[in-house]
Amino acid sequence: MHYLALLTGNEGETVPQPGTAEFDAEVEQYAAFDARVAEVIAGGAALYPSEAAVTVRRNGAETLVTDGPFAEHAEVVGGFYVFEVADLDAAIDLARQLPAVATGSVELRPLAQWLPHDEPGPDWWMALLWEQADSTLTPGTPEWDTAVAEHERFGARAGAVLRGGGALHPPTTATTVRGADGPPLLTDGPFTETAEVVCGLYLFTAPDRRAATEIAATIPIAPGGGTELRQVVDLAA
Repeated sequence: MHYLALLTGNEGETVPQPGTAEFDAEVEQYAAFDARVAEVIAGGAALYPSEAAVTVRRNGAETLVTDGPFAEHAEVVGGFYVFEVADLDAAIDLARQLPAVATGSVELRPLAQWLPHDEPGPDWWMALLWEQADSTLTPGTPEWDTAVAEHERFGARAGAVLRGGGALHPPTTATTVRGADGPPLLTDGPFTETAEVVCGLYLFTAPDRRAATEIAATIPIAPGGGTELRQVVDLAA
């Protein structure tokens, strides 16, 4: 089973910037984690801070592009992992070991579909797909199949630049692991207590922000939802 682990932190806190000593120290912590559990890591990436995000929404036939993350949440996504493990308990055990738990939280969600990816490069971008919590789709339903067909058409158009992606089970399947004094705390549900939840993601390549935004603008969006575009950090640089 594949589980998506969304690493989140507080929006108001100072985030280490790539290229700084603080960021390098954080990367070393994650490298040590990767080395311990390499056999179960099926994907992942670090993201540039949300202040550099671009959001795409659709209002009827009009596509709206704005700077900043999809929603004004107290916590924002700073990166992700995908774990291939037997069950939720194994995924929780891994999440408890992540450095993100000490200062933020890790949201675990089972993936209904996962397309593995190679090592991210300098021209990689991530599109995080958000939708209204009360309109999320359940795998195996006619509505889900219709949405999958839309995404397959997008994949056929953008196939040359796509590098990976996945679709999530509904937010009712989420488990959040949050840091505290003592053992990490487990709660049911996603990391945000708002009307919007993450429903999937794409990874793709683009030469610059403008080209990446143009690609993100063609990704199918559910009514009331949106696409949050974030640049992936090239950790090999």
